[in-house]
Amino acid sequence: MRRRTPPPPSPLPQRDGVDPVRVRLPAGNAWATVRDHLVARLAAGAEVIDTMLAEGRIVDVTGRPVSRDTAYAPGTFVWFHRELPDEERVPFPIDVVYRDEHVVVADKPHFLATTPRGSHVAETALARLRRQLGIPALGAAHRLDRLTAGLVLFIVRPEERGAYQSLFRDRRVAKEYEAVAPYDPTLTLPRTLRSRIVKERGILAAQEVEGEPNAISRVELLEHRHGRARYRLTPRTGQTHQLRVHMSALGVPILGDPLYPVVTDPVPAGDFRRPLQLLARVLEFTDPVTGCEHRFVSPRVLRAWSSYEEWAG
Repeated sequence: MRRRTPPPPSPLPQRDGVDPVRVRLPAGNAWATVRDHLVARLAAGAEVIDTMLAEGRIVDVTGRPVSRDTAYAPGTFVWFHRELPDEERVPFPIDVVYRDEHVVVADKPHFLATTPRGSHVAETALARLRRQLGIPALGAAHRLDRLTAGLVLFIVRPEERGAYQSLFRDRRVAKEYEAVAPYDPTLTLPRTLRSRIVKERGILAAQEVEGEPNAISRVELLEHRHGRARYRLTPRTGQTHQLRVHMSALGVPILGDPLYPVVTDPVPAGDFRRPLQLLARVLEFTDPVTGCEHRFVSPRVLRAWSSYEEWAG
């Protein structure tokens, strides 16, 4: 099996903890210039591309600016920094619970995306940690939903990233979540739910459909009071929004969920009230590089349990 040749290192430094965009010019002769390909490929439009070229903001492997007339060369790369969107700062810290020369385990707050995506770029856990810890090469081993708080594993050395990502791919990580949701005395728990969940691109909410199950979750009741309950959720698989879908299917949707059981109107930017009451509480694995046994527990407390009036207000 032939190994793919890794791309050359970026000639541009990070900006605000965010990597520059790398574009590989594909095979073919449909474009006379690099400019023609970028206009056809990128959504920015010809005017923006022309401005970036004129200002020397698109560079080749040597760091030299690409001109409007630079000939197209299949298989080569160009780099540039995207225009960062105006982002509302998430006013909560991201705590480092463990750090060694191989990994960083961070406790992410609600509302903070794990990695740059869409309108969340510099204001993400990865970009923040790169700036906070001074580790430009830091990468994420997995992702946690923006609205979910809790433990996330990051990798210090790029050459070790595959070893840690394989832990999640091969389901060799034990994860436990905690949620606050309504209490239903008629619900028999613990229970293991199995269903097929499909998340379509461009559709906010995932759906349960007929077919072979691809999502397995165990739901346990920990305690209840005043019509609310604290649940332990143990996913056996990792489908998008899996725990949120399964809790909604049980008739006890997680408090603060804007998608399940129904999609609600988006909240205004900067509104950090009533966060989703879902927490990645436990992360447990054997380090594939050092062989160390790790078990991390988030000390966070879900506010709808500790102080419901404060959370609801």
